[in-house]
Amino acid sequence: MKKVRKAIFPVAGLGTRFLPATKAVPKEMLPVVDKPLIQYAVDEARAAGIEQMIFVTGRGKSAIEDHFDIAYELEDTLSARDKSHLLETLEGSRFAPGSIAYVRQQEPLGLGHAVWCARDLVGDEPFAVLLADELLWNPGYPCLKQMVETHEEKGGNVIAVLEVPEEHTDRYGIVDPGARDGNVTEVRGFVEKPKLGTAPSRLAAVGRYIIQPAVFGLLAEGARGAGGEIQLTDALARLIGKQPFHAQTFQGVRHDCGDKAGFIQANIALALERPDLEPAIRAFLKTI
Repeated sequence: MKKVRKAIFPVAGLGTRFLPATKAVPKEMLPVVDKPLIQYAVDEARAAGIEQMIFVTGRGKSAIEDHFDIAYELEDTLSARDKSHLLETLEGSRFAPGSIAYVRQQEPLGLGHAVWCARDLVGDEPFAVLLADELLWNPGYPCLKQMVETHEEKGGNVIAVLEVPEEHTDRYGIVDPGARDGNVTEVRGFVEKPKLGTAPSRLAAVGRYIIQPAVFGLLAEGARGAGGEIQLTDALARLIGKQPFHAQTFQGVRHDCGDKAGFIQANIALALERPDLEPAIRAFLKTI
């Protein structure tokens, strides 16, 4: 079985929910405490053993490329001023030459299309997809690491899921479940945003995937799904029954940072875990 070595980060979206902040700044560069949102997803991929990061970008996203580059002037200035503690904070944004690649998605044709744009960089091997909007927080045992371990045991395709309240199932892609083995559930099908009362389970997909390269052939057909876009979940559904397919129930905390309230909650929650910030934040929260 081939190891999962590459990860795709679809970051071409316009971030319209966060306008006007995202007029000139990519939404993926909005900070949660003191790291941009995309950094959390990249850190998660690194912790899972990913060797190459592939960013599917669009116009106006050059700040992401700059972030994962070496800033000589900044680093020289910090070094000259003996601010080694600040230099250390930049380590997570530095990569060996060739371990990051960028490809443009010229048209906003959906998540499936974004993934397909990276096909030549992935080649014929399994790969991960991480949606940076979903901050899945478990620094001791990150979501993608959980999924990689399941992939090594089960093979095939693996998606991350969380149990959501019954009244929220109409907001997500929901798994039609088969046999369950601990936190791993066989996937028999998907139902995209089912009407309330009709969902086959409460297992909702939450923005992490390990996918076999056969999906590229299906995405190449260009079939349009919901919203007139090329949907990744539609192509994945066609792999069910042809390849092993499992859902990994994520052990950790999910912050939906594609939503304003979720983004603010993530900042508060992660700040409260920081010894340097927790006292001040907690004291402030008590006043309101």
